[in-house]
Amino acid sequence: MENQATSELKDEIKALIIQTLALEDIAPDDIDAAAPLFNEGLGLDSIDALELGLALQKRYGIVLSADSQETRRHFASVDALASLVAAGRPA
Repeated sequence: MENQATSELKDEIKALIIQTLALEDIAPDDIDAAAPLFNEGLGLDSIDALELGLALQKRYGIVLSADSQETRRHFASVDALASLVAAGRPA
């Protein structure tokens, strides 16, 4: 069961995705946290990933490697990004 903080973090990340990428016709509730962000999911591309990565670094202070497989896994879905941010936050 998801706790309140995790749920709020996922909503924050969804809002950040929409704001960063100027997705005008999408609301946070329209984004399935488990759905892929790239290809068949939201359909984001590598430029979107770069912009989103910079926004996440600025907002949450997390460090991302530009071209690692690990970073690709983190960008798989909102759920994966929320896990990354939660793990990178000070307790």
